Amino acid sequence: QVQLVESGGGLVQAGGSLRLSCAASGRTFSTNAMGWFRQAPGKEREFVAGISWSGGSTYYADSVKGRFTISRDNAKNTVYLQMNSLKPEDTAVYYCAAEGSTGGWGCRISDCYDYWGQGTQVTVSS
Repeated sequence: QVQLVESGGGLVQAGGSLRLSCAASGRTFSTNAMGWFRQAPGKEREFVAGISWSGGSTYYADSVKGRFTISRDNAKNTVYLQMNSLKPEDTAVYYCAAEGSTGGWGCRISDCYDYWGQGTQVTVSS
């Protein structure tokens, strides 16, 4: 059974940092592009960051560029999201996702992704 399990969410004050992890099991995703999305209450799920299968290419939503960093450790089958200078508007449930096809460069659209985690809550207080 393929699973993506996020961890590292929590409550943090504005200006603080959190590091999210997404551990995959059931199959390797070392050759698959992966991404992070988020969904705030009453809003649609939105793209946050993506990374190519090799980790050589990364890309971000404009709202997080310069504050968030996506990375991956293929030996651990894990992708990370380092979030710095957090703002109250970053409050959301954060989901990691993996493309089903191999060798991908990544995608900003949720429909590109075949596997999803259950999400982890990030709350930023002002």
